[in-house]
Amino acid sequence: MGRGDGKNGLIRARAPLRLGLAGGGTDLSPYCQLHGGAVLNVTIDRHAYAFISSRSDGKTSFAALDMGVEEIFDVDDSCSASTSLLLHQGVYRRICKDYLGDEKPALSIQTTVDAPAGSGLGSSSALMVALVEAFRARYELPLGRYEIAHLAWEIERIDLGLAGGRQDQYAAAFGGVNFVEFLSNDRVIVNPLRLVPGAMEEIESSIVICFTGQSRSSHDIILQQTSGVVSADANAMEAMHQLKADALEMKLAFVHGDMPRMAEVMRRSWIAKRATAKGVSTTAIDNFHALAVENGALAGKISGAGGGGFMMFFVRPEDRQKLVVALRAAGGDASAVAFTHTGSVTWKATT
Repeated sequence: MGRGDGKNGLIRARAPLRLGLAGGGTDLSPYCQLHGGAVLNVTIDRHAYAFISSRSDGKTSFAALDMGVEEIFDVDDSCSASTSLLLHQGVYRRICKDYLGDEKPALSIQTTVDAPAGSGLGSSSALMVALVEAFRARYELPLGRYEIAHLAWEIERIDLGLAGGRQDQYAAAFGGVNFVEFLSNDRVIVNPLRLVPGAMEEIESSIVICFTGQSRSSHDIILQQTSGVVSADANAMEAMHQLKADALEMKLAFVHGDMPRMAEVMRRSWIAKRATAKGVSTTAIDNFHALAVENGALAGKISGAGGGGFMMFFVRPEDRQKLVVALRAAGGDASAVAFTHTGSVTWKATT
């Protein structure tokens, strides 16, 4: 019996989505290899889930339950067949190749995510981490959190060729509030933050997130940001350096719960982020931003690469409900958010 056989039961895994507070974009290649990147992020109470169980019919199925998509293949075709569920197939193929001796077990691989695709909350990378975590648990693979994050990044960015940075995979694997440094030769250092008493509560109570109603593909924006670094465009490079500096200053403000200073950094960082590529902001995003400021927001920016998805705002806790009501009245899906303190986890279903 091969290693791909005999593993029964239903494995469940989940990994948290994140808010990028500062430094997003500096985790892109080649900037982080040339200059070192730095990002401050925090995971939130929205997750990506993966479920893996055996099939008895000699087939492997990939399903995105939140999208209503399921595809079923003979196991011999499961790694090579054309599929719309690239993330599922990419993880399955890599695990079979690297850890199962190219055996292809008959599995049901299902996922769901608590946010729409293109949300800017790192949902695709969190889904990759959840899938890797589920396979790690099922086959008892010798992978720690750094290895899980790196493998998820490698599958998504190299195997599948999907454009993007590195912060999302590490946020999903580690969870909590982290200052993450991205260095040359794929070195990554995750620094969990220790906050003064009351700081976490103050910051969590001061954040509103709002879905703009527009999912977006970050591909073109990321390619522009990468091109600006490759060509050493002066404006793009200055903006990237500013984003990196802002991550460090945001970290110092965060640990003390200094919301006025955090808002100042976000305002400056949003200007710099808009300078990294066309399309980071849109008319709809600008309108939501202006409305938010009129209704008490101290600062705001788009989450992720830009172009759509979720926005996040800093606001005094006593003004938060007013801001939520105003954004909802304008057609935004606005809400408070809760931070989470754990990364990817797995468990085995009892039924």
